[in-house]
Amino acid sequence: MRVVIAEDNVLLSTGLELLLGRAGFQVAAVATDGDGFVAAVREHRPDVTIVDVRLPPTFRDEGIRAALRARRETPGLPVLVLSQYVEQQYAAELLATSGGGVGYLLKDRVSRVDGFVDALRRVAAGGTAMDPEVIAALVQRAGDPIAVLTAREREVLALMAQGLDNTAIGQRLGITDNAIHKHVGNIFAKLGLAVSDSGHRRVLAVLAYLNAAR
Repeated sequence: MRVVIAEDNVLLSTGLELLLGRAGFQVAAVATDGDGFVAAVREHRPDVTIVDVRLPPTFRDEGIRAALRARRETPGLPVLVLSQYVEQQYAAELLATSGGGVGYLLKDRVSRVDGFVDALRRVAAGGTAMDPEVIAALVQRAGDPIAVLTAREREVLALMAQGLDNTAIGQRLGITDNAIHKHVGNIFAKLGLAVSDSGHRRVLAVLAYLNAAR
């Protein structure tokens, strides 16, 4: 599985290359700025990308803007944002772009290598991987689109956004698989996700939820 990384910190990018190599990934390119990242995506057509929010020259939002540009050129391009900051506006915009395969993890909270690798594989497969702090920040901005959901349904949807399956959500909340199945069904119905969307409804539900923060 080929990866393109956008990260200007040499120590971190080198560490990621070593970590991913040991996990069976191939790092096709490491870019240190937004334009370089977009060019690398065009050249290598990676299976998944890792992007820092803040890159040269201004260290403000070049990384995530480049990720958005790359996803416009290649709809559904898997992007895992790895950052020290929660940029609510751009996180919501990234998550609302077409297709799944999106994640947003905070560097300071990535404590397990296997957890990070699992998150990257999940994003590469078209799923989501969201840090709980990112979810909390977006939920605070969310408005009417999720007002139809109960408090428990919002909890379930927030955990779905982290990439947890029904069994893991049930374990986290201490409720049965049947109860989770019912909550998920209610979420799909209330968000207007038809049965014909089967196989994609989980991602669509997460995107609809996070799109409320835009």
